[in-house]
Amino acid sequence: MAQVKRLLPHDTTTAQRWDAFVLACPQATFFHRAGWQTIVTDVFKHDSYFLYVEDANGQIEGVLPLGHIHSWLFGNSLTSLPFTVYGGVAASNEQAAAALEQEAQKIAENLGVDHLELRHVDNRHPDWPTQELYVTFRKEILPTEEANMLAIPRKQRAMVRKGIKNELRSEIDPKVDRFFALFADNVHRHGTPALPKKYFQALMQVFGPDCEVLTVVSPSGKPLSSVLSFYFRDEVLPYYAGDDEAARDLAANDFKYWELMRRACARGLKVFDYGRSKKDTGPYAFKKNWGFEPTQLHYAYRLYKRDSIPQNNPSNAKFKLLISTWRRMPIGLANWLGPFIVRNLA
Repeated sequence: MAQVKRLLPHDTTTAQRWDAFVLACPQATFFHRAGWQTIVTDVFKHDSYFLYVEDANGQIEGVLPLGHIHSWLFGNSLTSLPFTVYGGVAASNEQAAAALEQEAQKIAENLGVDHLELRHVDNRHPDWPTQELYVTFRKEILPTEEANMLAIPRKQRAMVRKGIKNELRSEIDPKVDRFFALFADNVHRHGTPALPKKYFQALMQVFGPDCEVLTVVSPSGKPLSSVLSFYFRDEVLPYYAGDDEAARDLAANDFKYWELMRRACARGLKVFDYGRSKKDTGPYAFKKNWGFEPTQLHYAYRLYKRDSIPQNNPSNAKFKLLISTWRRMPIGLANWLGPFIVRNLA
C-alpha cells in the first residue's frame, strides 16, 4: 500500500504541490486546500493531520485534511474537516484513497477519539454509520445576466427587483469589519455564538483574492447585508452571511445573493454553490425558493467510544436552554465568550 506522508505546518513547498493537486482533482473542494491547516492550527489552536500520498515519481495522488478537536462539552473527534462543509478523501485512484483512510483510522485510534468523521459529498462508505441531516445546493450560472435573472422563480425574482427599486447597491470590502458586525448581530439574534473576528481576518489573509466580502448598503450608505464567499476553480461559494434587522423589509438579503451571482456571471464563473443547510429549515426553504435543488451530503463516521452519531447542532433539544439564554445575553459579552465555545463546535 502507498506510503502516507503528513504536510507539516509552514512547509510552503509541499503546500504548493498539495494545492496544485487539489485544483486538478475532480473530487477536491475549496475545503481541501492546504491553507485550512493554518486556520485549524493557528486560529483555533487544534492539532491537524494533513495527510497525502505520492506515487513512485513523487507526484501527489491523494490528500486527506484532518483536524483533532478535544472538548469537554462536545467530545473528542477527528474530522475532515472542522469548520467546513465538504471533506473526506480527494484522490486520483482508489489505492491512494484507501491508504489515506486507513492512516486516518490509525491516527484516530492512537488519539483515543470518540469518533472519526469524514464529510463526503458522495456516499463513499455505506457500511459506516452515516448522518444525512445536511444537503447542499448547487446550480449552474448561466452565460448572461438576464438569463440568470429570469431563472430565479417569480416570487423570489420580485424580491430581487424590490432591492433594485430600493436603490440598494453592493460593495466589495477590503476588510471584514462591516461583515463581522452584521454576522455577529445576526447569529446572536438566533441564539448561537459567533466565530471570532480574527477567524474571518485569517480567511482573507490566507486565501487572498479567493476569499471576498460583499456588503449591500442603503442609498445613504448604511450596511444592511453582507456575505463572505470563497472562489474555487469556476465556482463561487457564499459561506457566511449576516443581515441587519432592516434587511428583510428592504429585500437586502435577496439583493445580496443576486449581486453575488451577477458579479460571478460577469467573471465567467459557472457554478453557484449556495452551501449546506439542514433539511426542513428556513435556509433550506430559502434556497429552494431560489430554484436550487438539494443534493444529499453523506457524513460518514467510525465510532470508537460512542454508540451513536453526535448531534452537535442547534436542532438538538439539549441545546434549547443554551440558545434561549444566549439570545438574552448582551452582544458584547456574547462576542467575547462565543469564540471559547464555537472553537470546539465544528
